[in-house]
Amino acid sequence: MISNHSSLFNKDCGLLMHPSSLPNRFGIGDFGPSATQWLELLASSGQSLWQILPLNPAGYGDSPYQGLSAFAANPVYLSPEALHAIDLISDYELRVLEIEPNDQVDFTSVYECKAEMVVWAAQRFFEWDTAHPLREKFNRFVHDEGEWLEDFAIYSALKQHHGMRAWTEWPKEFRDRDAVALRHFSVEYAKDINRVRFEQFFLAEQWATVRETAQRFNIRIVGDLPIFVAHDSADVWCQPNLFRLNSDGSPTVVAGVPPDYFSETGQLWGNPLYAWEVHRADGFAWWRKRLRKILDWVDVVRIDHFRGFDACWEIPGDAETAIDGHWIDAPGREVFEKFVEDFGLPLPVIAEDLGVITPEVVALRDDFHLPGIRIEQFAFGSDEMKSTFLPETYGPDCVAYTGTHDNDTVVGWFNSSAGGSTTRSQQEVDAERAETLAYFGTDGSEIHQDFINRLYQSEAGATIVPVQDLLGLGSEARMNTPGVASGSWRWRLTRFDALVTAFEALAVLTKHCQRGSMAGKGAAVNA
Repeated sequence: MISNHSSLFNKDCGLLMHPSSLPNRFGIGDFGPSATQWLELLASSGQSLWQILPLNPAGYGDSPYQGLSAFAANPVYLSPEALHAIDLISDYELRVLEIEPNDQVDFTSVYECKAEMVVWAAQRFFEWDTAHPLREKFNRFVHDEGEWLEDFAIYSALKQHHGMRAWTEWPKEFRDRDAVALRHFSVEYAKDINRVRFEQFFLAEQWATVRETAQRFNIRIVGDLPIFVAHDSADVWCQPNLFRLNSDGSPTVVAGVPPDYFSETGQLWGNPLYAWEVHRADGFAWWRKRLRKILDWVDVVRIDHFRGFDACWEIPGDAETAIDGHWIDAPGREVFEKFVEDFGLPLPVIAEDLGVITPEVVALRDDFHLPGIRIEQFAFGSDEMKSTFLPETYGPDCVAYTGTHDNDTVVGWFNSSAGGSTTRSQQEVDAERAETLAYFGTDGSEIHQDFINRLYQSEAGATIVPVQDLLGLGSEARMNTPGVASGSWRWRLTRFDALVTAFEALAVLTKHCQRGSMAGKGAAVNA
């Protein structure tokens, strides 16, 4: 057990909203002025945390948890306004990129518009004098990030060239990374490859401005690191030896979870499992680089499916559901010992410790003093562990949520019926609703506020509320439904002024509960 540590959180609080959900006139939130405005709103209400989802390029189903790279960022977050401010796109082009405001992202339209924007902007950028400060900074970026950037740029260009098909479906010479074939391709498609470098450079530049703004407001950004990477990713294509694959590149076994609250057949994620013996041989270098990279972008990282570091659900590569899987051990303790060597204590890591949690998983979390998470929605119903999710049980060693991106909104959950996205019967749904009303002692007309009030009054080290719950939105605003292949990740806010009243109330609650930037300022009272 590791000792001599300090706590990662001290009555912090904040909101969960992915950059894609930020309002602007370009169809999807980005790293531009809307992110700055969002941080100003957070600061005005005393919040100290902004939690986001993975920023990696989204793959299958537009899911940020099926990223095309564990190291790159998603080019849809490039801000047209920021590029316009440095004359890389024109006034006319800025108007052309506008998309009618909607509370659902149309990813097809967004991808097309952003791709066109990059063509315009990159052409102008590479026409600038090579002595221009940004051109020189770009060259340094390409050099410093080359270990992952070059492979990702070639992978991205190859994927475009092959109609976005998975790398296992490319011609054999590209699938197997034949050096001569890749060299010829890199020469022929140099402009496409350079555009990918351009995207990643300006994503880093724009996000650096966001980080500086957050630091000025004393707001920490909480990122998200999926434990597994997508099979169709630059990571697996470049280093297949790190994963358990067949000779044709297909996965021998894949990841998922057994049947649970969200699905009667479990969840078949399809991510290849790690060849842990290969990782162990070089001191888990890939994992250490991965954590270091995300901590270049965020202040704290939530590790999704943390229990996979102790053991993961192994499913045959050709299985159609997750039912036929079994648990296999993973060397999480060795990995986290390396993390401590690199980053010290307290590790800036939150352990997403939901699902099938064994004493071994708890020991791994606690021995490295990682805060776990608690979901207030899970405090009601028939689950035998529900008492551990009651707000009065939260302590300084946990991060508490009304719900996460995987949950329905509080209002949607409270008003739900049997079927749909739940495995509960109508009798169970009705019993949960009655139990919830009895617990809060209200009529449920402001159930989202009941949840938020009780959450902030708890002793949790940090509390985080999805912005949909702050606004009291229903199931139409749910971010993700686990196990459903399409239609998720699309919700977005259409205008900031919809938040004004909610943020005023949140500021009062935050001060009353002495959380966030209000911590220690005056006596706490019941909100």
